Amino acid sequence: MVKVITYIDGYNLYHALMDQGWRRYLWLDLQKLSQGLLKFNQELVKTKYFTSRTTGSAAKRERQTKYIEALGTLSYVELYMGRFQDEPQKCPNCQFPYTIPKEKKTDVGIATEMVCDAFNDEYDTAILISADADLVPAIIAVKKYHPIKRVVIALPPNKTCAELISVAHSCFPIGRSLFAQSQLSPRVKRDDGFILERPVEWV
Repeated sequence: MVKVITYIDGYNLYHALMDQGWRRYLWLDLQKLSQGLLKFNQELVKTKYFTSRTTGSAAKRERQTKYIEALGTLSYVELYMGRFQDEPQKCPNCQFPYTIPKEKKTDVGIATEMVCDAFNDEYDTAILISADADLVPAIIAVKKYHPIKRVVIALPPNKTCAELISVAHSCFPIGRSLFAQSQLSPRVKRDDGFILERPVEWV
């Protein structure tokens, strides 16, 4: 069997679903989603999910925390946390200073894991769920130093990236039906017995 690891750019996928108006699919079982991307001769080794704690409202933080804890109950899913950092900006018209939060470490984290896993022969095929061109160098590195490995792009809904597509071995979009079929149970039990309920905003 062909060993597969999926690498999921959390915020890239989140914003793609939100832009489509698919909030109902945010309670996403990443293990089921990854399994649904496989061919008949492939087996899922693990799924690596990269995200950062939101700096939004208390309600938004609570929903994200609940989701991250629900993902923690899945045997094949590993979580990698980045962070948000305020970056100074200036209004181009009046030069008024302000800050905006920028996500940090996600791209570097994905790139590092993908290259290191190739070096350690953890996968035969890497499936990258993202449309972020910043990940192009990592794909080029894998192809250069591990030519027998394959990197496949699974594009989030209504997203594309010519640069990624040009360097990957293949590319395909993730369809709506797979998101619909890859939902967590409405009530997820943590290891300590606590029940995590799907946020009502995501129904």
